[in-house]
Amino acid sequence: MADYRSVHHKKSAAHLLVVDDDETTRNVLKRLFEKEGFDVMLASDATELVKVLEDHPPELILLDINLPWVDGFELCKLLKNHEDLKDVPIVFISGRKSEIDKKHAFKLGAHDYLTKPFNIKEITQTVRTLINLHLAK
Repeated sequence: MADYRSVHHKKSAAHLLVVDDDETTRNVLKRLFEKEGFDVMLASDATELVKVLEDHPPELILLDINLPWVDGFELCKLLKNHEDLKDVPIVFISGRKSEIDKKHAFKLGAHDYLTKPFNIKEITQTVRTLINLHLAK
């Protein structure tokens, strides 16, 4: 309950970025997290990601693996090597369920790896907890 209150009081400042090439997934996550009080930004690929990051640094990034041009693994590596973004929590969201993919994501610096279809309670609790930890730094 303390996690909920913490984000609930800071919700105007909590920016969440969803990077997924699937428009339906982006829109579902946008609606879900806007109802939770987050400011949700969307990107479908690396090009859109760069444009969004120029305007608003996020407190958390939900990142798909299967993206056009530059995949989620490569984006994670780039983000974790960027001075201003290296501490932003990254949660992979993917239909890929292999242990190899999960291990690779964590090796690159991901904070969590959630598979599609999502468990709504799990994804919202994960996002709340990681944003609270990020904002507490």
